[in-house]
Amino acid sequence: QVQLVESGGGLVQAGGSLRLSCAASGRTFRSYAMGWFRQVPGKEREFVAVISWSGGRTYYADSVKGRFTISRDNAKNTVYLQMNSLKPEDTAVYYCAAQTVNSQKYDYWGQGTQVTVSS
Repeated sequence: QVQLVESGGGLVQAGGSLRLSCAASGRTFRSYAMGWFRQVPGKEREFVAVISWSGGRTYYADSVKGRFTISRDNAKNTVYLQMNSLKPEDTAVYYCAAQTVNSQKYDYWGQGTQVTVSS
């Protein structure tokens, strides 16, 4: 079992920055691909970014490309999402998720952290 705990959300003005963290339990964290997703009430959950187990590969949604950076520290069992040039449309609850080896889906999810960007 893997537990994921997000932190770092909050209220920021448009153009500002936030860094989200996701701390994971378990010794096999370094073997998981890790993703960030976001959801606005009444809308479907949206993919934001993913990073491979080694950190060598990353992929971003077009809406955040060039503004957000995903990274990980396997020694600390933590994945990060650096968010710059924030826009009001980035307002959402942000979730991290873990995809275990050979899985075709994300198997574990955190409880989410609220990000609010004011105009």
